[in-house]
Amino acid sequence: MNIGGREFDIKNHTYIMGILNVTPDSFSDGGKYSRLDDALFHVEEMIDQGMELLDIGGESTRPGYTLISAEEEIERVVPVIEAVKQRFDVPLSLDTYKAEVAKAGLRAGADMINDIWGLKSDPDMAGVIAKAGVPCVLMHNRKEADYHHFMEEVIQDLEDTIRIAKNSGIADDKIILDPGIGFGKTYEHNLKMIQSMDRLLVLGYPMLLGASRKSVIGLTLDLPAAERMEGTLVTTIFAVLKGCSFVRVHDIRENVRAVKMAEAILLVEDGSLPRGKFC
Repeated sequence: MNIGGREFDIKNHTYIMGILNVTPDSFSDGGKYSRLDDALFHVEEMIDQGMELLDIGGESTRPGYTLISAEEEIERVVPVIEAVKQRFDVPLSLDTYKAEVAKAGLRAGADMINDIWGLKSDPDMAGVIAKAGVPCVLMHNRKEADYHHFMEEVIQDLEDTIRIAKNSGIADDKIILDPGIGFGKTYEHNLKMIQSMDRLLVLGYPMLLGASRKSVIGLTLDLPAAERMEGTLVTTIFAVLKGCSFVRVHDIRENVRAVKMAEAILLVEDGSLPRGKFC
């Protein structure tokens, strides 16, 4: 898969996507990187630690988050995107579900769109992505965690998202799926999804897992967001074992090491990564 002019071997490696929240209210690092200089310093730090892809978000999507306008979100993310692209050679994803924000971000230099609503919030989003010809992360989400057959319904929901994408002209080789940890799911659903996310490989697309520091870890370990690194590392190892091509994380160095160790163990037999065949 090509993202921002760089080739990603999605069949044989799990790549580290770093998180940059330029928001005042994100659940883990709200306000830390809202100043441009702080944001750029953190990007450089993450690159030095082994980040392979950057995800920038301008609106918090934590439980109970405050909605902001597209204009305000654009004002937050566009200067950061422009500055990052001027200074660093790293593929850049924009985390937004608003078509107008996606347009502005793509004009500023974003290489990929990460939509937490899987094209189902803004009816213009799929067309924006298709016209730009960029890759996209399409996440599973629901307004209510109401399921009769959880995994089957998640797969059906993602099939609906894929149908929207393809009908709008988004190419198969531009689609990455995200199981949506922490979105439209109960605590038990989130654990089940991490355990069973390899079932989503039946859809035929690479996967991204975004579980870093999330409440499923905090509730399990009874820890605040700042102390959830070890729990995150476990989810990252599961991502490798279950066949994820990307993990979206806060703590770069530690997750790079976890992926490297897990892949070394898997690759010792024949040099090829047996995606999604474990646990």
